[in-house]
Amino acid sequence: THTHGSSSERLEARAAGSLAGSARQTRGRARGRRHPANAMSYLLPHLNSGWAVDQAILSEEDRVVVIRFGHDYDPVCMRMDETLYSIAELVKNYAVVYLVDITQVPDFNSMYELYDPCTVMFFFRNKHIMIDLGTGNNNKINWALTDKQEMIDIIETVYRGARKGRGLVVSPKDYSTKYRY
Repeated sequence: THTHGSSSERLEARAAGSLAGSARQTRGRARGRRHPANAMSYLLPHLNSGWAVDQAILSEEDRVVVIRFGHDYDPVCMRMDETLYSIAELVKNYAVVYLVDITQVPDFNSMYELYDPCTVMFFFRNKHIMIDLGTGNNNKINWALTDKQEMIDIIETVYRGARKGRGLVVSPKDYSTKYRY
């Protein structure tokens, strides 16, 4: 699978649209779909099994594990992946970002109620950290957060609260009126 710290040449080659690599990495998942492959998702590491997800959550001692559950071809996930990719380097000292395809790895769908097209969850020292966003759902972010600074602020808040042993942190911004269903 993918790793952080890949050389800048590789990133440039991918960003320049190396479709051969992207097509190879989809492993046929997005075939027949009308949505173009999400370039940003291939620049973030994917966890391809339930065991890999567990290991990522278990093995990280000092950083928040940010996991985006969803599909690379979903438009909502594409916007979220773009935000996550753009901040991954900025938050690398206290957070690590992974992507999980909920069709390929259905293990957590019922446990975490992953019924939305895109879901972002936070874990710290093998514990799910909840965040009060003002939406009534404290378990996850289930919309595309496109503001990079807001995402950084949320991850930072999760990190600071989790280090103090809190299982629930309050978001620096209230999203109760922004996303009405």
